[in-house]
Amino acid sequence: MKLFLDTANQAEVEAAVKMGVICGVTTNPSLVAKEGGDYIQRVKYFCDLVGGPISVEVLANDAEGMLREARELAALHENIVIKLPITAESLAVIKQLTAEGIKTNATLCFSANQAILAAQAGATYVSPFVGRLNDIGQDGMTLIEEIRTIYDNFGYDTEIIVASVRSPRQVTDAALIGADIATIPYKILMQMVGHPQTDLGIAKFEADWAKRNS
Repeated sequence: MKLFLDTANQAEVEAAVKMGVICGVTTNPSLVAKEGGDYIQRVKYFCDLVGGPISVEVLANDAEGMLREARELAALHENIVIKLPITAESLAVIKQLTAEGIKTNATLCFSANQAILAAQAGATYVSPFVGRLNDIGQDGMTLIEEIRTIYDNFGYDTEIIVASVRSPRQVTDAALIGADIATIPYKILMQMVGHPQTDLGIAKFEADWAKRNS
Protein backbone atom coordinates (compact mmCIF):
# COMPACT_ATOMS: atom_id res chain seq x y z
CA MET A 1 0.00 0.00 0.00
CA LYS A 2 1.26 3.47 -0.92
CA LEU A 3 1.10 6.49 1.38
CA PHE A 4 0.11 9.99 0.30
CA LEU A 5 0.19 13.06 2.53
CA ASP A 6 -3.11 14.92 2.91
CA THR A 7 -2.01 18.53 3.29
CA ALA A 8 -1.24 21.83 1.60
CA ASN A 9 1.50 22.67 4.09
CA GLN A 10 4.91 22.99 2.46
CA ALA A 11 6.94 22.18 5.58
CA GLU A 12 4.94 19.00 6.18
CA VAL A 13 5.47 17.78 2.64
CA GLU A 14 9.18 18.53 2.80
CA ALA A 15 9.53 16.62 6.08
CA ALA A 16 7.59 13.60 4.78
CA VAL A 17 9.62 13.49 1.57
CA LYS A 18 12.83 13.64 3.60
CA MET A 19 11.62 10.60 5.56
CA GLY A 20 11.22 8.77 2.25
CA VAL A 21 7.80 7.30 2.99
CA ILE A 22 5.30 9.17 0.80
CA CYS A 23 4.84 9.10 -2.96
CA GLY A 24 1.97 11.56 -3.47
CA VAL A 25 -0.02 14.45 -1.98
CA THR A 26 -3.74 15.18 -1.83
CA THR A 27 -5.14 18.65 -1.24
CA ASN A 28 -8.61 20.15 -1.00
CA PRO A 29 -10.08 23.67 -0.81
CA SER A 30 -10.23 23.57 3.00
CA LEU A 31 -6.55 22.64 3.33
CA VAL A 32 -5.56 25.28 0.79
CA ALA A 33 -7.57 28.02 2.50
CA LYS A 34 -5.92 27.14 5.80
CA GLU A 35 -2.41 27.63 4.41
CA GLY A 36 -2.91 30.71 2.22
CA GLY A 37 -0.10 31.92 -0.04
CA ASP A 38 0.38 31.30 -3.75
CA TYR A 39 -1.43 28.02 -4.23
CA ILE A 40 -0.40 27.40 -7.84
CA GLN A 41 3.29 27.88 -7.11
CA ARG A 42 3.01 25.56 -4.13
CA VAL A 43 1.34 22.87 -6.23
CA LYS A 44 4.11 23.10 -8.82
CA TYR A 45 6.68 22.82 -6.05
CA PHE A 46 4.96 19.72 -4.65
CA CYS A 47 4.93 18.14 -8.10
CA ASP A 48 8.68 18.55 -8.48
CA LEU A 49 9.54 17.71 -4.87
CA VAL A 50 7.43 14.57 -4.46
CA GLY A 51 7.77 13.25 -7.99
CA GLY A 52 4.38 11.55 -7.78
CA PRO A 53 0.63 12.28 -8.02
CA ILE A 54 -0.54 15.61 -6.62
CA SER A 55 -4.33 15.81 -6.36
CA VAL A 56 -5.81 19.27 -6.92
CA GLU A 57 -9.55 19.91 -6.65
CA VAL A 58 -11.74 21.86 -9.08
CA LEU A 59 -14.29 24.26 -7.62
CA ALA A 60 -16.79 24.63 -10.46
CA ASN A 61 -20.11 22.76 -10.19
CA ASP A 62 -21.02 22.63 -13.88
CA ALA A 63 -19.41 20.37 -16.45
CA GLU A 64 -18.10 23.20 -18.62
CA GLY A 65 -16.48 24.92 -15.65
CA MET A 66 -15.01 21.67 -14.34
CA LEU A 67 -13.46 20.87 -17.70
CA ARG A 68 -12.00 24.34 -18.04
CA GLU A 69 -10.46 24.31 -14.55
CA ALA A 70 -9.24 20.73 -14.95
CA ARG A 71 -7.44 21.41 -18.21
CA GLU A 72 -5.80 24.54 -16.81
CA LEU A 73 -4.59 22.67 -13.71
CA ALA A 74 -3.44 19.62 -15.65
CA ALA A 75 -1.33 21.86 -17.89
CA LEU A 76 0.73 22.97 -14.87
CA HIS A 77 2.59 19.66 -14.49
CA GLU A 78 2.45 16.05 -15.60
CA ASN A 79 1.97 14.89 -11.99
CA ILE A 80 -1.28 16.80 -11.47
CA VAL A 81 -4.36 14.69 -10.70
CA ILE A 82 -7.75 16.39 -10.94
CA LYS A 83 -10.02 15.89 -7.93
CA LEU A 84 -13.75 16.04 -8.53
CA PRO A 85 -16.54 15.23 -6.06
CA ILE A 86 -18.75 12.44 -7.37
CA THR A 87 -21.85 13.97 -8.98
CA ALA A 88 -23.82 13.39 -12.16
CA GLU A 89 -21.98 16.34 -13.71
CA SER A 90 -18.52 15.25 -12.65
CA LEU A 91 -18.85 11.66 -13.88
CA ALA A 92 -19.20 12.93 -17.44
CA VAL A 93 -16.19 15.18 -16.86
CA ILE A 94 -14.13 12.26 -15.52
CA LYS A 95 -15.00 10.30 -18.66
CA GLN A 96 -13.88 13.18 -20.88
CA LEU A 97 -10.69 13.90 -18.94
CA THR A 98 -9.76 10.21 -19.02
CA ALA A 99 -10.18 10.23 -22.79
CA GLU A 100 -7.80 13.20 -22.90
CA GLY A 101 -5.19 11.37 -20.82
CA ILE A 102 -5.74 13.51 -17.70
CA LYS A 103 -5.69 11.60 -14.40
CA THR A 104 -8.63 12.02 -12.04
CA ASN A 105 -9.48 11.43 -8.39
CA ALA A 106 -13.19 10.89 -7.68
CA THR A 107 -13.49 12.28 -4.18
CA LEU A 108 -16.12 12.60 -1.44
CA CYS A 109 -17.08 8.97 -2.00
CA PHE A 110 -19.42 7.59 0.66
CA SER A 111 -20.94 4.48 -0.96
CA ALA A 112 -19.95 1.43 -2.98
CA ASN A 113 -22.37 2.54 -5.70
CA GLN A 114 -20.53 5.83 -6.07
CA ALA A 115 -17.26 3.90 -6.31
CA ILE A 116 -18.73 1.69 -9.05
CA LEU A 117 -19.79 4.75 -11.05
CA ALA A 118 -16.37 6.35 -10.63
CA ALA A 119 -14.68 3.23 -11.95
CA GLN A 120 -17.11 2.94 -14.86
CA ALA A 121 -16.35 6.55 -15.79
CA GLY A 122 -12.64 5.71 -15.84
CA ALA A 123 -11.41 7.53 -12.72
CA THR A 124 -7.74 6.93 -11.95
CA TYR A 125 -8.47 7.02 -8.22
CA VAL A 126 -11.51 6.94 -5.95
CA SER A 127 -11.35 8.46 -2.45
CA PRO A 128 -13.77 7.00 0.14
CA PHE A 129 -13.91 9.17 3.28
CA VAL A 130 -13.75 6.70 6.16
CA GLY A 131 -13.48 9.21 8.99
CA ARG A 132 -16.54 11.18 7.95
CA LEU A 133 -18.56 7.96 7.71
CA ASN A 134 -17.47 7.04 11.23
CA ASP A 135 -18.59 10.50 12.35
CA ILE A 136 -22.18 9.67 11.40
CA GLY A 137 -22.17 6.23 12.99
CA GLN A 138 -21.23 4.13 9.96
CA ASP A 139 -18.17 1.89 9.63
CA GLY A 140 -15.88 3.49 7.07
CA MET A 141 -13.69 0.41 6.74
CA THR A 142 -16.69 -1.70 5.77
CA LEU A 143 -17.01 0.56 2.74
CA ILE A 144 -13.35 -0.03 1.86
CA GLU A 145 -13.91 -3.78 2.06
CA GLU A 146 -16.94 -3.52 -0.22
CA ILE A 147 -15.12 -1.43 -2.83
CA ARG A 148 -12.05 -3.70 -2.75
CA THR A 149 -14.22 -6.78 -3.34
CA ILE A 150 -16.20 -5.15 -6.16
CA TYR A 151 -13.11 -3.83 -7.92
CA ASP A 152 -11.41 -7.22 -7.66
CA ASN A 153 -14.54 -9.01 -8.90
CA PHE A 154 -14.65 -7.00 -12.10
CA GLY A 155 -11.04 -6.01 -12.66
CA TYR A 156 -11.49 -2.26 -12.36
CA ASP A 157 -8.24 -0.35 -12.74
CA THR A 158 -9.33 2.51 -10.46
CA GLU A 159 -7.13 2.68 -7.36
CA ILE A 160 -8.66 3.05 -3.90
CA ILE A 161 -7.37 5.98 -1.82
CA VAL A 162 -8.51 5.68 1.80
CA ALA A 163 -9.16 9.29 2.81
CA SER A 164 -10.35 11.21 5.89
CA VAL A 165 -8.05 9.06 8.00
CA ARG A 166 -8.30 9.84 11.71
CA SER A 167 -5.95 7.32 13.36
CA PRO A 168 -2.92 5.09 12.69
CA ARG A 169 -5.18 2.07 13.23
CA GLN A 170 -7.20 3.05 10.17
CA VAL A 171 -4.00 2.95 8.12
CA THR A 172 -3.34 -0.58 9.36
CA ASP A 173 -6.91 -1.63 8.59
CA ALA A 174 -6.66 -0.13 5.09
CA ALA A 175 -3.52 -2.13 4.45
CA LEU A 176 -5.07 -5.34 5.75
CA ILE A 177 -8.10 -4.88 3.49
CA GLY A 178 -5.87 -4.28 0.48
CA ALA A 179 -6.47 -0.60 -0.28
CA ASP A 180 -4.05 0.76 -2.85
CA ILE A 181 -3.30 4.00 -1.02
CA ALA A 182 -3.95 5.77 2.28
CA THR A 183 -3.74 9.55 2.28
CA ILE A 184 -2.98 10.78 5.76
CA PRO A 185 -2.44 14.02 7.67
CA TYR A 186 1.11 14.73 8.83
CA LYS A 187 -0.01 14.25 12.45
CA ILE A 188 -1.08 10.68 11.70
CA LEU A 189 2.19 9.99 9.87
CA MET A 190 4.15 11.02 12.96
CA GLN A 191 1.90 8.90 15.18
CA MET A 192 2.71 5.92 12.96
CA VAL A 193 6.42 6.50 13.54
CA GLY A 194 6.26 6.55 17.31
CA HIS A 195 5.64 3.89 19.94
CA PRO A 196 6.18 4.14 23.72
CA GLN A 197 8.20 0.92 23.77
CA THR A 198 10.52 2.27 21.10
CA ASP A 199 11.12 5.38 23.23
CA LEU A 200 11.73 3.27 26.32
CA GLY A 201 14.09 1.00 24.42
CA ILE A 202 16.15 3.92 23.14
CA ALA A 203 16.33 5.43 26.62
CA LYS A 204 17.50 2.10 28.08
CA PHE A 205 20.18 1.63 25.40
CA GLU A 206 21.48 5.13 26.05
CA ALA A 207 21.47 4.64 29.83
CA ASP A 208 23.25 1.30 29.62
CA TRP A 209 25.88 2.76 27.30
CA ALA A 210 26.41 5.72 29.62
CA LYS A 211 26.96 3.32 32.56
CA ARG A 212 29.53 1.38 30.55
CA ASN A 213 31.55 4.48 29.91
CA SER A 214 31.22 5.99 33.42
